[in-house]
Amino acid sequence: MTAVDTLEAPPPPEASAPKEEQPYVDPRKPRRTGLKLLGVLIVWLVLFFSLKNKMTKAMGIQDTTELHRKLNDARDWVQLHGGDNWFFGSVLGTIGDFSNWVVQQLQKLISIPAFPRPTPEIGWLGVVALVAWITYVLAGLRSTILVTISMLLFGVFGLWPDSMDLLIVTIVSVVICIIIGLPIGIGMARNKTTSTVITPILDIMQTMPPFCYLAPMALFFGIGPSAAVVLTIIYALPPIVRITEHAIKSVSPTTIEAARSMGLTKMQMLRQVQLPMARRTIVVGINQCTMAALSMATIAALVNGPGLGKPVVAALQIENVGAASVAGLAIVLMAIMLDRTTTAASERAASGQSQVASTSGMGVMLAGVALERLPRWATEEAGRGQHLPRLTRSGRALVMGVLLIPVVFCLWLSRLQLDYAIFPNVDNTPVLKWISGANLTNAINDFTNWLIDHIDTFTIGLKNDVTTWLINPLQNLLAESPWWVMALVLLAVAYVLGGWRPLIPTVICEAVIYGTGLWNDAMVTLAMTLLATALVMLLAVWLGVTMGRSRQADVVIRPVLDAFQVIPPFVYLVPALALFQPSRFTAIVAAVAYAFPIATKLVADGIRGVAPTTVEAARASGSTRRQMILKVQLPMARESLVLATNQGLLYVLSMVVIGGMVGGGSLGYIVVSGFSQQQLFGKGLAAGVAIAALGVMLDRIARYAAARAGR
Repeated sequence: MTAVDTLEAPPPPEASAPKEEQPYVDPRKPRRTGLKLLGVLIVWLVLFFSLKNKMTKAMGIQDTTELHRKLNDARDWVQLHGGDNWFFGSVLGTIGDFSNWVVQQLQKLISIPAFPRPTPEIGWLGVVALVAWITYVLAGLRSTILVTISMLLFGVFGLWPDSMDLLIVTIVSVVICIIIGLPIGIGMARNKTTSTVITPILDIMQTMPPFCYLAPMALFFGIGPSAAVVLTIIYALPPIVRITEHAIKSVSPTTIEAARSMGLTKMQMLRQVQLPMARRTIVVGINQCTMAALSMATIAALVNGPGLGKPVVAALQIENVGAASVAGLAIVLMAIMLDRTTTAASERAASGQSQVASTSGMGVMLAGVALERLPRWATEEAGRGQHLPRLTRSGRALVMGVLLIPVVFCLWLSRLQLDYAIFPNVDNTPVLKWISGANLTNAINDFTNWLIDHIDTFTIGLKNDVTTWLINPLQNLLAESPWWVMALVLLAVAYVLGGWRPLIPTVICEAVIYGTGLWNDAMVTLAMTLLATALVMLLAVWLGVTMGRSRQADVVIRPVLDAFQVIPPFVYLVPALALFQPSRFTAIVAAVAYAFPIATKLVADGIRGVAPTTVEAARASGSTRRQMILKVQLPMARESLVLATNQGLLYVLSMVVIGGMVGGGSLGYIVVSGFSQQQLFGKGLAAGVAIAALGVMLDRIARYAAARAGR
């Protein structure tokens, strides 16, 4: 509470400003949601057994509709006449050419031979030294150590060129996202109409799985670096836009009023008050954008995008678990390296602002302006031991200059000596040979073969049992019901969970799915999504409750969740494929592994957020541990549980589609087929639209259910 707030007396009840009218809900009248859902299920089962396999809109994989053929015709026109069209030839062509040129120049700088040189302009030693120096300046000593070790491991694994290519695509994409996303986020925060128009576009960009962008982007930009960069930008842009909007809106209204009273213009307000105070949150947005870009840059290997995605895809095609795992490990190292570095930069950007948070009115505004105008190093402390002690400006510049001398020497050496330009083979090095890429690949393959030989009976049996008793019955119920029955069931569930508000989005999304001609395949995907989400929530509630009730458990489990979260989704397919072979169950296992970390964290935060007084009162009344969890903490954390379910649904939907590459079938397989078979391009594109509609529908139902639970 600010000082200004404490001076204002609360208005009398009769003088209070009228609040926005809310629908009246009698607290004594239970909604009986479970009973209503049971009634929907009974009616559904009656109709299912009466009309089974009638009007299901099922179609073969090679069958197409008029819409699919029209999309194929549009593809053919773009291929034949796109070069002469002002938009496809001039606008998109120029963007593609520029993206290719930028990436190729950076590749010649650090990853591929720069003709006539047989090596890049900067060899591996110079790259490591330069990146380490930049990291130290921006993020401190610990981050520098992490980055240096990670960069060296890229070379030890034998993946130096691919690692640098992935880093190039990621950095180029993030820089463009920052240039585009920050102004859009600021505009959305300062103008409600802009936010209303752009938010649905961001929703579609986030709910459409990244795999669905591959075919159209390959058509518009061809295959290569330009398609990879554009794909990555589309996928990574929404997080930075949303978080920037939130950051600007979160600036204290008291601060805004104080600055406005001084006569600051809108631009001065933004530059001197809002941006400095929102800096830390904006850097968090850049962090999330970086993680999303890294994830999509890997998938972009399917359109010949440079990077570590290529060895992963190649290994998956020949089922070489060891090679895929080594490349996946390199991707994880890069994700951790970038995540920790941007997080450390965020902490540095936020240091010194605790004083701002504790003041109010004019003091807040003046402190924000001072922080913005002072050099960053002058407002920071040691940063939890990561940074140099506070120095004068000339002293810090001197230290940075001294540290730059060995960097310049390494750059010079990497241009003269071949061993310092191309990372040497460490297979015969006594110390490093045990972690070289070749030895790791062999060791992982040997362990995988041994493990499968000993547990394949269990894993295959588990897959068969789950498929027989869970996947098949649920899929049959959804896919073999008449399409209009399923449409009514989805509307009824939307109404029971969220009231009237989700009905219109549900109807629109159902119409889109029906219009694509892929209703039956969408129901198969929905069945897999619902089953995987149920498994995610079972795991998330179990672990989340444990973390929320025990600080020690949180300390142990949270780093594991962090590690799972930074793994790009593509990598989850490798161990799932090795253990369970290509199947729908394999896709579900990979989806659960990808989605449960975020759901678990949300559940844990909800449990931890239950008021301590409520917990103490329940404990004083003699509640057992089981009663405390089931009767107090889980009901009080209902909103967090619904939000966790919402996020789990979206993450699962994304991975189930990618699982089409390992036998997931349905819409995911159609998207993959449309990308690889010319005659199915239109059908694959329609499948992508159906996936987006399915995701938006599930998202809206879950959001309104969460809002209703909160009320």
